[in-house]
Amino acid sequence: MGVAIPRPRKEAEELNQEDKMKSTQTKPSIVFCHGLWADGSCFSKLIAPLQVEGYECMAAQYGLNTTAEDVALVKATIGRVSGPVVLVGHSYGGSVITGAGTDDRVAGLVYICALAPDEDETSQTQQSNFPKTDVFDHIEVVDGRIWLRPEGTKYFCGDLSEQEQQLVWATQGVPQPDLFNAKTGGTAWKSKPSWYIVGKKDHTVHPDLERFLAKRMAATTYELDSSHVPMLSQPERVIEVIRAAAKAVQGAAATA
Repeated sequence: MGVAIPRPRKEAEELNQEDKMKSTQTKPSIVFCHGLWADGSCFSKLIAPLQVEGYECMAAQYGLNTTAEDVALVKATIGRVSGPVVLVGHSYGGSVITGAGTDDRVAGLVYICALAPDEDETSQTQQSNFPKTDVFDHIEVVDGRIWLRPEGTKYFCGDLSEQEQQLVWATQGVPQPDLFNAKTGGTAWKSKPSWYIVGKKDHTVHPDLERFLAKRMAATTYELDSSHVPMLSQPERVIEVIRAAAKAVQGAAATA
């Protein structure tokens, strides 16, 4: 059996420095957080191309029962990928990343037509300060869950084909009625760099609310001519934003 020969101290230090440089050059992982009437599959058009580019991606699949449970599941998902992590939240998923993003492993936040409560707010607080959107005339509470009715897809994802709208409806995640009444348990956008995509034709979260939230968090903001689901109707544009956030996070790690 051979004997391992210790490396000279200087050579070992140089290798350690090289390993450190490689770690700072590693692309961040990306964890996706869905909203109401959706699940992780709503990010399928983003995940596959980003994986090809070398990004480790994972979608958190939570139950929309309580915000605390959803935040906890996202933190558990963060533990399954390499750090640092960029969190991407769509719609109510913005509330989730606002709470989960305080985790030290999170280095950046991307909001897609998303909510972003302050520490004394719930997901509903700021929505009540803006006009009611059309989608809420096309929902119903049955068996303790809020369901999107089939005709409601026009106001949720109306810039998709009819076939894609039917798929969105068929795979909808349905929340508990009081989900929007809970606080997130953290306000990550106050301490983490943020990027925000506004859907100018959004009939689910009011575009002016989105602009208000983006301005409040001092986010790098993009406006798209899209419905509430630009990750499905304009995935290339959304990937550009995520890529910009990831590169900024990677650059910050390299200079730290």
